[in-house]
Amino acid sequence: MQGHGHSQGHGAAQGHGHAQGHASQHPHPPHHSGRLARMRHRLAHLITPHSHAAVDKVDAALETSREGLRTLWISLGILGLTSLIQLVIVALSGSVALLGDTIHNAADALTAVPLGIAFLLGRRAANRRYTYGYGRAEDLAGIAIVLTIAASSVWAAYESVNRLLHPRDVTHLWAVAVAAVIGFLGNEWVARHRIRTGRRIGSAALVADGLHARTDGFTSLAVLLGAGGAALGWQQADPLIGLLITAAILMVLRDAAREVYRRLMDSVDPALIDAAETALHAVDGVHGVGQVRMRWIGHTLRAEADIVVDSRLTVVRAHALAVAAEHALIHAVPRLTAATVHTDHTPDNTPEGRDPHAALTHHTTT
Repeated sequence: MQGHGHSQGHGAAQGHGHAQGHASQHPHPPHHSGRLARMRHRLAHLITPHSHAAVDKVDAALETSREGLRTLWISLGILGLTSLIQLVIVALSGSVALLGDTIHNAADALTAVPLGIAFLLGRRAANRRYTYGYGRAEDLAGIAIVLTIAASSVWAAYESVNRLLHPRDVTHLWAVAVAAVIGFLGNEWVARHRIRTGRRIGSAALVADGLHARTDGFTSLAVLLGAGGAALGWQQADPLIGLLITAAILMVLRDAAREVYRRLMDSVDPALIDAAETALHAVDGVHGVGQVRMRWIGHTLRAEADIVVDSRLTVVRAHALAVAAEHALIHAVPRLTAATVHTDHTPDNTPEGRDPHAALTHHTTT
């Protein structure tokens, strides 16, 4: 039992290396009776036994990093090929709009670099300086991706306004249209793959990168529609559509920036807190639940929780109850790898009849 600066007699159980995949292996419903939950939990352990060794947690974290890196490499290959095809057609047609789309796609492919570095950094073990590890590198990569999306919107706006002010003829319109379709399909496939993987492994940066790929797909459609307008003799079609696509990019930028901002501010879905509180209330011996806190470290969650127990429990029993509470949290909350559980009891049940936290009052009063 480890102390957290509280008075003697308050126990805490810290993370014991529970495997990351527990939540997906043995999900518990949010509302159930304590007895039914215990029966289902024991049956689940009999059917699918698992270890709580630290190596299992590390292996799970490495597997999510491998999945993220695999997605990035696939995306880099597809967008690199797409950019190469478009570059050839740019040389044939002289389309400035298609050149801008090609640069977009190449820039999107290069966003794999900061994300790849972040995933590799995330594999490093925690140390005395970075006690929670290096998972936050993904959030820093998310900032770089948001800035890239912002730069893309500026580029799209610039090209559209420039084309309005300086109309230009484009040749090989059929080739430009084909290149635009290729650009859209390549970006949309990459976007879906990145977003799906990012949500599965809990990476906000990878989701933001997927949204960035989707904006480039919109830009490709602008090139296609602009080529159609040029074929009909309407030179202003391409720049006007480009301005509309810039507005769409800005909307995607807002969503991506909000997601990365929330991750940096330790925001979590309130439904996760509800699930955690429900799981704690279902643990035998827990008389009440205090504050529950969670934060993302890369694409994994860590939690802190206060539970109220019988003041007559021994230190050993209180610690065992805290471990049971942590175990319940890991099963109930997806992507949660460890929790610190603090055991408490009501002040009127203390032998001295006083508040055991009184010594901390002057540190918390504003």
